Amino acid sequence: MSQYNSQRRPGPFRSRDGVLLGVIKGLADYFNLSVFWTRVVAVGFLLFTGIWPIVGLYLLAALIMKPEPVVAFVNEDDAEFYNSYTTSRHMALKRLKRHFDQLDRRLRRMEDRVTDKEFDWNRRFYQG
Repeated sequence: MSQYNSQRRPGPFRSRDGVLLGVIKGLADYFNLSVFWTRVVAVGFLLFTGIWPIVGLYLLAALIMKPEPVVAFVNEDDAEFYNSYTTSRHMALKRLKRHFDQLDRRLRRMEDRVTDKEFDWNRRFYQG
């Protein structure tokens, strides 16, 4: 499995500590721009193009952009799970349940093996 590059982000996220819904700060972080100048450009567009088109685009972006993850991704599986969770929570919960069911089956097999009478005889035979 390839090493996950934490610098590569799958897409722009809404910032959790932004001023209003975190859209501008999220875009500034994604494109590695200054938040101040990004806000200045946004206010400039707001004043010169009319208020309603920009407000509509801003709200649309707030609806489309996913919120920034609370914890940074460690590998691709984390990013995949977060994307699946933000798009379909039901599918993400089914995936978690399937994963824990597999772990439960493995644990039961190990317990059956360790509590088997033959395991105890083999342990005694090879130990002494």
